[in-house]
Amino acid sequence: MARNLTPIGKLSRREGVQLHPKAVKALTRRNYAPGQHGQARRPKPSDYAVQLREKQKVKRLYGVMEKQFRRYVTEAERRDGVSGENLLRLLEQRLDNVVYRLGLATSRQAARQMVTHAHIRLNGKKVDVPSIQVKAGDTIEVKESSKKKPLFVELAEQLKSATPETPSWLKLDTKKLAGTVTGAPVRDDSDNFIEEQLIIEFYSR
Repeated sequence: MARNLTPIGKLSRREGVQLHPKAVKALTRRNYAPGQHGQARRPKPSDYAVQLREKQKVKRLYGVMEKQFRRYVTEAERRDGVSGENLLRLLEQRLDNVVYRLGLATSRQAARQMVTHAHIRLNGKKVDVPSIQVKAGDTIEVKESSKKKPLFVELAEQLKSATPETPSWLKLDTKKLAGTVTGAPVRDDSDNFIEEQLIIEFYSR
């Protein structure tokens, strides 16, 4: 299973947004692109460059590689409605993103690892594919035997003292370390710094 092994702090500096909670230090210390020319004055970027950077940012935010991301765009354009919003909906409905949005993981990267290591059950069944698309009525929960592991014991204690804010289309049961998909995500459920139309324009060239 392909994944980007570039340090998340470096990627965050390149895209100018925090792609992981740990990246806040990198952005605070050096809030400019990496490399020897990172601080150099650059000419105004072309439309293509702006679209490319937006595409790269969203790919890295959700942890998706190029081939799979292109398939998401193709599917988003095939569906009825606004293509950009369709794209964000497909990304939000990935299983690893749902685990993250429920507050069962501190980052999408951690959620992806939970899924690939089979700590998560979908509708009571074993799954290890982070890209599985969830739908209304699905239940996501931590595997019963995994709840005894230190990571999930600590998570259960944290959820007792502070319940995370979840999107309107998800419902979390902190006692069971489980969540339910109650609907479908809308545009406001995605990060507001994303300009999804630029991505559609990039692939439409």
